[in-house]
Amino acid sequence: MGMQSIISKGKNIEEAIHLGLKILNSSKSEVEIEILRMENTGFIGLGKKPAVVKLSLNNKQHVTEITDGYTSMEQIVEDLTVEEAATPVEGKYSHHTNSESKKGKAWVQDNVLFVMDSPSHYSTVTIGEGIQLRKNNIVVTDKSTVVSEKDDIILEYDKEKVQETQWEISINKEKLAVFLNVNPGYIAHYHIANVEPNEHIALVLEERREIKNTLTYQDVITKLQELQVAYGVHPTEILKALKSTDQRSYQIATGKNSIPGVDGRVEIVVDTNMTNSLKEDQHGKVDFRERKIIPAVQKGEIVAIIHPPIPGEAGILVTNEPLRVSKVHPIVVKVGDGIVMEADKLIATESGRPHIEQRGQLVKANIYPKLVHEGNINLESGNIRFSGDVEVLGEVQENMLVEADGDILVHRSVSEAKLDSLNSITIKGNVIGSEISAGKNNMLVAELGHLLGTMYEQIKRMIAVINQLTNSPGFKSNDFLITGLQPLIKILVEKKFKGFIDLAKKYQLVMERGKNYFEKDDGWVQISDSINRIFMSLSTTPITLDHLLDLSESIKGLYIISETPVEPNSYITVSDAIHSRLYCSGNVNITGKGCINTKVHAGGKLIISGVVRGGQVYGRLGVEVYEVGSNSGTKTTVAVPHDQTIKMTRVMEGAVLKIGNVSYTLQEDRKDVEAYLDENNQIVFK
Repeated sequence: MGMQSIISKGKNIEEAIHLGLKILNSSKSEVEIEILRMENTGFIGLGKKPAVVKLSLNNKQHVTEITDGYTSMEQIVEDLTVEEAATPVEGKYSHHTNSESKKGKAWVQDNVLFVMDSPSHYSTVTIGEGIQLRKNNIVVTDKSTVVSEKDDIILEYDKEKVQETQWEISINKEKLAVFLNVNPGYIAHYHIANVEPNEHIALVLEERREIKNTLTYQDVITKLQELQVAYGVHPTEILKALKSTDQRSYQIATGKNSIPGVDGRVEIVVDTNMTNSLKEDQHGKVDFRERKIIPAVQKGEIVAIIHPPIPGEAGILVTNEPLRVSKVHPIVVKVGDGIVMEADKLIATESGRPHIEQRGQLVKANIYPKLVHEGNINLESGNIRFSGDVEVLGEVQENMLVEADGDILVHRSVSEAKLDSLNSITIKGNVIGSEISAGKNNMLVAELGHLLGTMYEQIKRMIAVINQLTNSPGFKSNDFLITGLQPLIKILVEKKFKGFIDLAKKYQLVMERGKNYFEKDDGWVQISDSINRIFMSLSTTPITLDHLLDLSESIKGLYIISETPVEPNSYITVSDAIHSRLYCSGNVNITGKGCINTKVHAGGKLIISGVVRGGQVYGRLGVEVYEVGSNSGTKTTVAVPHDQTIKMTRVMEGAVLKIGNVSYTLQEDRKDVEAYLDENNQIVFK
């Protein structure tokens, strides 16, 4: 049996239903209601559309159509606006008044909230983020609310949101790369999610994003021009960025890095190393006769070749500025006795042992002759000072001095005497109550370099303060045109850099102590003069900022040189030492019974085949000793830097081990000990 239906129109849904019921002469309970279109008020009256509903009788067989301007469903569709067609009101959840399953429930279909009342229950909704619910023309401010089919409910929300494309261009600190970071924009389209009928529902916005990368090529070029980027631009990468659909970074310009040059170098073409090859036999004896043969050259022989520096290649910054390459440094040669420089070659003019010392770019070359003293060094022979190698076949007796620019070899003992060599010292006999020093100039350089390192930092800060003061508004530039910076420097060292003068005085004292080891044109001497003139004298010559800058650069250069290991390393080799002092910038090797109440300082490694009883021994590159300490409790200290180890076959109770600034006193005798600092700065053994 068919169903009688009509299509009714009104200003709103209620009016359309009311008119339709009146035509059918029926009540709501006798019909099924289908909403075909919600009312549309238009914009300021324009485009206004009425609400349209379809009413169907359950017990009628014919259909009467009340067109009221609409004669068919096709015409209704024709009259729908595009917006209405895109967001239809009705869908699969039709408003059937006789549907028992929907009573007391609410649901959402195509952005419209539907409600069907129940005598025993009210529907509730939770209003999600971005949605505004207007009930009976009043905005609901609570998160949840009760709704009824009698309510006039309007859901309001932004249909779309536009996020602009975000982008930025950055240049790395070296100015060798430009990066374009792009985060494409988008249009976010929103609709309220469909919800099936339920007693309580949540209104939730669903989002669909449409990527819109609005960055243009001209945008990028304009910004590059603002940043003065004019070299190495990559158009292809820019085009990739314009098409990007996700957040990415593109390198859109690349500079040209500089190619570093090569400093000058010295190529030594003869053997100059006299390696210490003294070894014990199976009985613990050392055969000094097996000492390595001293290298020698003849007149006219080429000793070394000096290679010039190779300049580097400048680069180009992305701003099209030149990237300067580091300056290359030539070898500075100081020729001594027996050497002449011809073009790029060092040639021997005398026969003897070649000696080439290099520290940084400074090379000193000599040919050492050899002095052999047949007997003892005593009052009868007098002290020996020789600019070459010295070999003493006898003893060196009380209060005598042997100084050599080369090596010193003593076949017998040294008692209460002083031996000083710029290179190595070998003593076959005992050393008693004496001072033995090898490579002392290297130790002086290390000591001076340490002072200069601290002074350099203070002068650098002093220059920064002076620049700050001279650029301040209250400073008058003419104030120091006549008098110079002396008054300001004096105030700074008295008020801000109080320890500087003490460092300067200590530098002068060390220079005085080592005056015999430095030439007048040596940089160490020149810095000493400059420090004295600028900071310590009452000179009337005006001191300018340029003077301070020059001094700062000179100090920096010598400090770097002082940190550069010197080749070849000096060494000391003795059999035994008692109540003596041994200082060496290189290795120290005590091959006999050991040392008693002796102070030993090795700039390299310290190896003692026998015992250490009393005194203090130090090895910058580590210590290896057979036995440490004494039964009598005489204090014995073995020391190394924080990053080195102490190896001992036997160590007695009471011996003190010092590693860096951490000391440890043995509480019991131990064997086969290797001590070092762990990561917690504690002395540990293995």
